[in-house]
Amino acid sequence: MSDTSIKGVQRGFTTAGGRMAGLADHTLAARFRAHAGEQTHLYGYAMRGLADDLESGGPTREVVRGYVDAPAGAVIQLRLLAGIFRLVLTHRAPELEPYYPCLGGTAPAAEAWPVLREVIAAHIPELRDALAIAPQTNEVGRSVALLAGLADLAEATGCRRFRLLELGASAGLNQLIAQFRISGVGWVWGPEDSPVQLPDAVEGMMPTPDGIEIVAARGCDLDPVDPTSAEGRLRLTSFVWPFDLHRHARLAGALELATTRPPTVDRASAADWLARQLSGEPEMDPMMLTVVWHSVTQLYWPAKELAAVEEILAGYGREHSLSEVGMEYPSQGGTHAEQPRVSTRYWAGDGSLPRRQTVGIAHDHGIPVRLTRS
Repeated sequence: MSDTSIKGVQRGFTTAGGRMAGLADHTLAARFRAHAGEQTHLYGYAMRGLADDLESGGPTREVVRGYVDAPAGAVIQLRLLAGIFRLVLTHRAPELEPYYPCLGGTAPAAEAWPVLREVIAAHIPELRDALAIAPQTNEVGRSVALLAGLADLAEATGCRRFRLLELGASAGLNQLIAQFRISGVGWVWGPEDSPVQLPDAVEGMMPTPDGIEIVAARGCDLDPVDPTSAEGRLRLTSFVWPFDLHRHARLAGALELATTRPPTVDRASAADWLARQLSGEPEMDPMMLTVVWHSVTQLYWPAKELAAVEEILAGYGREHSLSEVGMEYPSQGGTHAEQPRVSTRYWAGDGSLPRRQTVGIAHDHGIPVRLTRS
């Protein structure tokens, strides 16, 4: 959310109101209204207000000047709302704070638009700059899909020690999974005092994750976000909708962990980086398994990138043990009704075809994962 940053030209977007897939490419105001629908949360009222203001020649028209012909997948509305949110988060629009639940605001969302319009009018140059920043989040809840996949691989292979290679890692926060507290039916995993608490995250009986260990973790992204920097934290926070309190709590906890355990994310494409990581792999403990992990990112890769990564995985897996955990939509492009599938693959390194397993179905933001094990 790239790897992940390809979402700057995305064909859809995951939001609190559901996954927007292929918004109609007509007028910008119409797209704002289509995205808002009849939602009665802050951003529903905001996007309908933005549409009206754009058509009537208000300050919104000046902000989006030069962007009116942007493709629907650029989701200009989300870039603008994130820019406004950054003003609020940095206390440069204190009049809006009462409308932002993640900051403790309780004012009625239906009353926010006139205040929003005044803030837009007062910050036109900065909000124009905000439209150049592609939406990018790092959904910490997707770590649940990773753990479900690791548990499946541990049961199938006997390996419980993993080396993690993450494609489209954004800020790499899911590399910190060993520091998260995750629970499901009959099991709990991770430190009890973790600032990231993910209770009841899996629906159904999952193989116990006891003893699973992340030995090493590294990732790549076309546009990595530094979660230890003020700018990086602000960017990630601004793209989480302000009334999604659980998502904000997860992100805040992971950012806290990152200050003392910063994840490693290299600026690189998935295929180039993966080839280097696997070709430079040292002699491994036979009880440690390399797992390639990615979540809601392949949807945005060019076809050549998908093919290149697949070729690298297959080629390496013919001669070495290798595994993959993916949380991806089942079809390239997806549909509004689809949910991401959590799946695993395991190559034994003996020339045989990989073992494939559909582990479950996840929410767009990762929680809950409903196990299917088919």
